[in-house]
Order: sequence, then structure tokens, then C-alpha cells
Amino acid sequence: MNNSVLLEICVDSAESARAAERGGAHRVELCSSLLEGGVTPSAGMIEVVRRNISIGLQVMIRPRGGDFCYENEELEVMRRDILLAKSLGADGVVLGILGRKGNVDVPRTRELIELARPLKVTFHRAFDMSSDLLQALEDVRETGADRVLTSGGEQECLQGAAVIAELVKRAGHRMTIMAGGGIGPDDVADIVARTGVGEIHVGLSSWAASPMLYHNPRVSMGKAKGREYQRLQVLEENVRKLQRSISPAES
Repeated sequence: MNNSVLLEICVDSAESARAAERGGAHRVELCSSLLEGGVTPSAGMIEVVRRNISIGLQVMIRPRGGDFCYENEELEVMRRDILLAKSLGADGVVLGILGRKGNVDVPRTRELIELARPLKVTFHRAFDMSSDLLQALEDVRETGADRVLTSGGEQECLQGAAVIAELVKRAGHRMTIMAGGGIGPDDVADIVARTGVGEIHVGLSSWAASPMLYHNPRVSMGKAKGREYQRLQVLEENVRKLQRSISPAES
């Protein structure tokens, strides 16, 4: 693997976090509810994952799914979750706040980042939902965040590669640009080469069948019907496969 490229895996369970570490990931982003793009995991989940992995642990700070424009009560939830993540041994937190017009909410984001210190802070893909990515980059820099996770404003990094490359150029040594969104073994090397990023963020989750032998077809617990007998899981072999794909000539 090209050791200059850091690999972060998005996980929502202790099992997936362990698989990511065994597969060679350098860091995990721990979330819950990945079907909504990830929200803050429980205290129990953070504690168990921290106890079971030795690689970097970033914790998602997002009080709900949906947009990134938060009410005061939601900001208070985020403050408390940041303090909890710190107390449970997280190495960093992942967050993002936007204003109603799609601008980065600099004052409130800065407040949360200052609260999080000395942990590292990633401004997540709320960045891709902003109205002007280049202005958003400057605004995120002003908040004091350490890195930005982005797909270049597109659904997937391959389509946003040119924009990501421009963001890397503009960020320079001031802030890390991490590419994330639709990255897989078939295109990861191309994305790294075209953008110049030093960090990538991938999901790699696969649907796994539930071990339940009895299924009740009449009842669904959530709005996405039929999910009760499936679960998302990161597999060690998929992490290794992607890792080998970053620099094929070196594998």
C-alpha cells in the first residue's frame, strides 16, 4: 500500500470496527444509522469500540438525520456529545453546521471545535451541501477544523475529482482534504492520483443476512421495510482489497 495515503473506514458497529483494523485501516469514523448518512453513536458503542481497537477513533457528532441547520437545543445536544466522546477516549470528532443559505456557520462551528480540543476535528460532508465550495473551504479554515471530508460537491468522488484537486491545492498545508463518497477498489487509485489527497474515507459496508431463523413478514420496524433481517457490515477482506488497490504497482 502507498503508506502516504491514510485510510479511514466508516463503521456503525464494534464488529465492523475490528474488521477495519484487521484489514489495515488507519482510522475509523464511528456512526449510527448509516442509512441516514450517519448520526451520533451511543455512549456504549463508543466505549466498546474504543476498548476493542487501537487505531484512530473519530466519532460522528450529528444529533439527527436530515439537513445541517440546527436549532439551539440541537447545538446543546452536540456540545454534550462532544464532551462525552472526549471522556470515552475518542481521538477526534466529525461535525458540520450550515446556515439557511448553504453557508458554513462559522461562529457555532468554531465554538464546537474549541470545545472538542485537544481532539482533532473533521468537517464532514455537510461541506458538499454548501452553496459555494471554495468559499466554504475558507470558512471551514476559519473555524479551526483540521480536515474537510468531501466528494467535490458530487455524489461520488470520481465525478468531483477536479474540484477535490482544486481544494487540495487551495488548502495547501493549512488543512487536510480527505476524499470520501462512492470510493471503491476499482477507482481508488485513480481518485488518489487525480486529486492528490493524502487521506481517503470509505464505507465498504455490505449487506449481511441476519442469523434469525424465524422471520415475521407482517411486521416492519422502520420506514425501510424488510431491513429487520439484514445488517450492514464491514468485511476485513474488503478493506484489504481496497488497500491493495490504492497503489497496485506496490502491492
